[in-house]
Amino acid sequence: MATKKEMEVVKGVDLKRYMGRWYEIASFPSRFQPKNGASTRATYTLNEDGTVHVLNETWSDGKRGFIEGSAYKADPSNDEAKLKVKFYVPPFLPIIPVVGDYWVLSLDDDYQYALVGQPSRKYLWILCRKTHMDDEIYNQLVEKAKEEGYDVEKLHKTQQTDPPPEEGPKDTKGIWWIKSILGM
Repeated sequence: MATKKEMEVVKGVDLKRYMGRWYEIASFPSRFQPKNGASTRATYTLNEDGTVHVLNETWSDGKRGFIEGSAYKADPSNDEAKLKVKFYVPPFLPIIPVVGDYWVLSLDDDYQYALVGQPSRKYLWILCRKTHMDDEIYNQLVEKAKEEGYDVEKLHKTQQTDPPPEEGPKDTKGIWWIKSILGM
C-alpha cells in the first residue's frame, strides 16, 4: 500500500476572523452525529486564554442536539492551522475526554468557506458561513480533498434550512448521542 503524502494545511490563520458560526455543507458520516441530523452547524468563540469554545449543533426529529468542547493549537510554535478539539462524552455526563484533530486544509481569503479534515482521513467537513454554497466552490473543495487523499465518494451533503433554526427544544437526555453510537 502506498504511503499517503502529508496533507497541506493552511498557514497563518487569523483565529479571530475564523470565529463565529459555520454551517456544515457536507461531511463524512460520523458515529458522533445522528444519521438524520440536519441544519448542522458549529459556532466558535475565542476564549481569553487563546483556546476556542466549540458548540456543535444538529437537529434530529425536531430537537436540537448539541455538544460543547474546546479547541487549541496542536503546536503553539507552528503557524499551521492544526488544532486539537476536545469534547467530553457522553455530553449529558461529561467524564471521558475525546480529543481529535481539526486541520484547516483550505480557507478562502474572506473566511467564508473552509475545508477541514484530519490526518487519518476518516473525517472531513466542508463548511460555509451561509447555509448554502455555490456549486463551483463546493466542487473546488471536493477536488482539494481528493488531492489530499480523501475518498470523496463518502461525502454526504447536509440538509440545511433557510433561514436556519433557532435553538428550539433541546434533546436534554442525550438520546441523539446514544442513537449515534448505536448507528441509528
